[in-house]
Amino acid sequence: MVKHIVFWRFKINAAEQTKQQNMDQVKRQLEALKDLPGVITAEVGFDMLNVDASCDLALYSAFENQAALDAYQQHPDHVAIKAFLGDVTEERYVVDYVV
Repeated sequence: MVKHIVFWRFKINAAEQTKQQNMDQVKRQLEALKDLPGVITAEVGFDMLNVDASCDLALYSAFENQAALDAYQQHPDHVAIKAFLGDVTEERYVVDYVV
């Protein structure tokens, strides 16, 4: 199994929307991908701490294997989300690991 964890910090305003609007949109789009083949689980959540070390949005997901994660990364809906995220975020942190 491969775990895929991503954190983002969003711009205050981008793509003619507020930070919260963009975060809501990304959350909906990422949650729509949880039923793709090879996805075991996917959770998307907003930060509750609101401290300097916090990110705004987190994705926790698990995949059957590396091939499933690779297919997810190349899925057209995921590619579209990545393009949008590039426009509305300031920072991205990611960790992938095998369990």
